[in-house]
Amino acid sequence: MKKKFLGTLAIAATLALGLSSCGSGSDEVATVDNGDKQDLKIVVFNGWDEGVAASQLWKSILTEKGYNVTLENADAAPVYSGLSAGDYDVVLDTWLPVTHKTYIEEYGEKMEDLGAWYDDAKLTIAVNEDAPIDSLEDLAANADKFGNKIIGIEPGAGLTEATSNEVIPGYGLEKMDYITSSTPAMLSELKTATTKGENIVLTLWRPHWAYDAFPVKDLKDPKGTLGAAEGIHSFSRLDFDKDYPKLDGWLKDFKMDSDTLSSLENAMFNGVDTDDYTAIVEKWIGENQDYVDSLTK
Repeated sequence: MKKKFLGTLAIAATLALGLSSCGSGSDEVATVDNGDKQDLKIVVFNGWDEGVAASQLWKSILTEKGYNVTLENADAAPVYSGLSAGDYDVVLDTWLPVTHKTYIEEYGEKMEDLGAWYDDAKLTIAVNEDAPIDSLEDLAANADKFGNKIIGIEPGAGLTEATSNEVIPGYGLEKMDYITSSTPAMLSELKTATTKGENIVLTLWRPHWAYDAFPVKDLKDPKGTLGAAEGIHSFSRLDFDKDYPKLDGWLKDFKMDSDTLSSLENAMFNGVDTDDYTAIVEKWIGENQDYVDSLTK
């Protein structure tokens, strides 16, 4: 009886140890070789091309390094609410100091600013690269060289409002015909003018793939009618640096200039009808390997 009792205890102890080991293992968090957590959720603003581009780029880079990256789309309010609650790990498309100011004022204490990776986000008035003027101050006197037209985008856009209320009266452009319709229509006009070698003046913004696809330049705005340039920041949830110490450093060092970003956006969005950018981004990475490698050194 004693031997049988001791044997039963031994079996029970073994089972308990096994169950304990299983329980301990289930609590372990999967990591990649550098010690970062493997699972990562990046939230992306609906319809913001630069954020889509940067997020897809980092997804490809990190997937290659063993991370399990999920991209989730959302509008601005749910993005910051979710990030502050820890539902997402990072967002790469916060415009400061103006565009997303109110969200940062509301949720900023529950998030971390990883810094600006792009510093030239702004509204612009652009012309063809070989146009005879370089400043908005010279446009009124040369309006006839542009067919007396300014090509705009959607009537309800903030850029349209700024052009109507600030740019046109600020530079005496009331005699020019300001044509608003849609962004695709504006880009179609730009393509036609480029093909014909004609001058064109249009409302545009940085970042945009048109700067890579077409020979255009921004007109100087000495009166500041379109406001100052903004920076595009990455924001993370709290304790992101503890769960992703390596990635936290990479994102804090992340920089992208206008030419590089426009090139990536051009590859992804110019005439492309797909939601799966994997192959496009991987091809672009292969063509820009030195830059991409520098992001994770």
